Amino acid sequence: MSATLTATAVLAATSPAAGAAPPPPAVAKFPAGFMWGVSTSGFQAEGSFPDSNWTRYAEKKDPYNDSVDFRNRYPGDVKLARGLGANVFRTSLEWARIEPRRGVRDERELAYYDDLVRRIKAAGMRPMLTLDHWVYPGWVADQGAWDDPRTSSDWLRHARFMVERYRGQGVIWITFNEASQYIFNETVSRPMNPAQLFTMRDALIRTHRAAYDMIHEVDPGAPVSSNVAYGSIVNGLFDAALFNEVTDKIDFIGIDYYYGASLENISAVHALTGEFWKIDPEPDGLYYVLKNYQRRLPHLPVYIVENGMATDDGKARPDGYGRADHLRDHLYWVQRAIADGVKVIGYNHWSLTDNYEWGSYRPRFGLYRVDVLGDPSLERKPTEGVAAYRSVIANRGVPSGYVPVRRPAWCSVEDPVATCFGRTPTPPAPYRALY
Repeated sequence: MSATLTATAVLAATSPAAGAAPPPPAVAKFPAGFMWGVSTSGFQAEGSFPDSNWTRYAEKKDPYNDSVDFRNRYPGDVKLARGLGANVFRTSLEWARIEPRRGVRDERELAYYDDLVRRIKAAGMRPMLTLDHWVYPGWVADQGAWDDPRTSSDWLRHARFMVERYRGQGVIWITFNEASQYIFNETVSRPMNPAQLFTMRDALIRTHRAAYDMIHEVDPGAPVSSNVAYGSIVNGLFDAALFNEVTDKIDFIGIDYYYGASLENISAVHALTGEFWKIDPEPDGLYYVLKNYQRRLPHLPVYIVENGMATDDGKARPDGYGRADHLRDHLYWVQRAIADGVKVIGYNHWSLTDNYEWGSYRPRFGLYRVDVLGDPSLERKPTEGVAAYRSVIANRGVPSGYVPVRRPAWCSVEDPVATCFGRTPTPPAPYRALY
């Protein structure tokens, strides 16, 4: 329990939000054509990775090993995703794997991605393919990465090759994953001065805009976006990394939502230290985030590209809040947003399995648990989230009358006016979560 919570308890007791709210309108079912997905990324899951910026960064962090060996176990993992009832499978096409040396493509790795896309489609799922999930080849790092203007040209050349290869296959294209975090990771991993930060930002913006036009030329009708990380108090900075400059060059608003913040809950600060498991989820924040982005771009649909919760090395959270609770709570609030007119078209859970969380295997996000450091067999063990997600997908929503485990936050950063002075539209039944 935080000191902030103690300090605001009296205020909360007298605020309008603390009173018993009237029951909300019926929570809308997810539409029949809703896209249910799982997310992962190549470097984090594949293992046996060639030279890249991140294999070099990982030398100074926890050993990468072979991650969860998705590169060799992908047929089974695709089956696990389909077993959930998912109809979208998101991963990344790793430039470092495909073009390990400038102008030299690895046909064996291309065959791997060809077969992965084929299996995703054969399982009745739609590929969501990320062209850049923060990883680039070692030779790009050697030429100066995004400081060098050649990188943008090289990136676009590679991107065109991949789009031409998978055009007409119903792909949902993501150019850059979380540009704000991409820039942050580069800053931390290889010291950059302020001028280099702006150089990289400008290069990503320019490259995304060119990629959007190229993809629509090569793969007409394919939706294109760049998913933005939601950053609570600093969200303005996150949006400024790329999103604000490309709103005319996206076909849907792609949002990654993990953490909110409020006067009762400032635990999101643990993200700065990588201790994600210490963060108290704030599911109702997603409702306000969806409404806010829709208000900004009312003509575009919204897709939740990533949403998930870390546990500490696979152990249960001390407060008893589990992955099934997390899934149902967040999806309840997505249903509330849909009922209020937000055009949400898809949701991806991050992630299908535990994987390498950019320097450590300790944060576990997987629907399937994989103990990379302790289990040489890398067995995929289902968490309680598997049954919960499967049930929500099959029933197009949470059970009728569902009451979120986490009560709505008071005075949330996501919408201070509504949550400090208004009533959060949720049933007044008692909440099981401890605050």
